[in-house]
Amino acid sequence: MANQELTFGENEFIVSKTDLKGKITYGNALFIKMSGYDEEELIDQPHNILRHEDVPAVVFKLLWNRVQGGKEIFAYVKNKTKKGDYYWVFAHVTPSFDANRQITNYHSVRRKPSQKALEVIKPLYALLLQKEKAGGMAASEATLFE
Repeated sequence: MANQELTFGENEFIVSKTDLKGKITYGNALFIKMSGYDEEELIDQPHNILRHEDVPAVVFKLLWNRVQGGKEIFAYVKNKTKKGDYYWVFAHVTPSFDANRQITNYHSVRRKPSQKALEVIKPLYALLLQKEKAGGMAASEATLFE
């Protein structure tokens, strides 16, 4: 049955890497297991294959703006599995650089988020989604930065 919440351990980490366009180039065993896909199905796919519709687009806009600008970001993300189940993560996304400080790829390490944080994030994301549906990205962004 789809739409079941999956969890992972407090001391476990989901790790993935993407190229500059967001295509998956690496996923650790936990990343693969949680996604519900086989490794071959994930490699070279856009990372948004895991995107859950409950996460507002403005969150991804902010995330991409930060990492493409050479900065790290921490974000709460709800991911969707191949079967339609979901899991929440607290993601730390960073750009990787070559010797000339050019961004070569992106690296994300995700841990289990606290319930207390999700009690704040879930209603915030629901509000941002409402704003996005009513007034587009600009309305959602204005609400986020309030």
